[in-house]
Amino acid sequence: MPTSETTRADAARCGIPLTTLDDIDRLDLTVDGADEIDPALNVIKGGGGALLREKIVAAASDRMIVIADDSKWVEVLGRFPLPIEVIPFGLAATQRAMGQVFAESGVSGQMVVRKGKDGHVFVTDGGHWIVDAHLERINDAPCLRDCWTRYRRCRAGLFIGLASTAMLAGSQGIRVVERR
Repeated sequence: MPTSETTRADAARCGIPLTTLDDIDRLDLTVDGADEIDPALNVIKGGGGALLREKIVAAASDRMIVIADDSKWVEVLGRFPLPIEVIPFGLAATQRAMGQVFAESGVSGQMVVRKGKDGHVFVTDGGHWIVDAHLERINDAPCLRDCWTRYRRCRAGLFIGLASTAMLAGSQGIRVVERR
């Protein structure tokens, strides 16, 4: 089950059979990458712009394994900007509300609408935009996630409690971390 149109097209080109959540309602396993992973296996995803689809697939899975190089391992999330998928309509109002969510959860930072390589606004497969929140430090990622659950106009690239295992590749080999 691909989480982006690019992956779907690549798989189809290689003759890999695919399915969708329209055809099945549950997955045994999701294996996906990450932009950041902390020791509690809280994850930031969405650097590639497919965070909403990735979250839908992860939530439909019994288990999620994250694979990444060890540069993605951080003690505290936030070095990588937090991607937030938004609809373009009412963007200023959405950003004001996002600022309130950040303040409520004890974080702050600059919010930037992501641009594509061509300089135009980056558009997700779902026709949405990405706002990257440069928060630098998310001391309580579950608290921030809980604040987002009350705000339904956008989706943050916080994957809290979804990953059960992280496999990190580095110069010393592969390290496997299981959620405590």
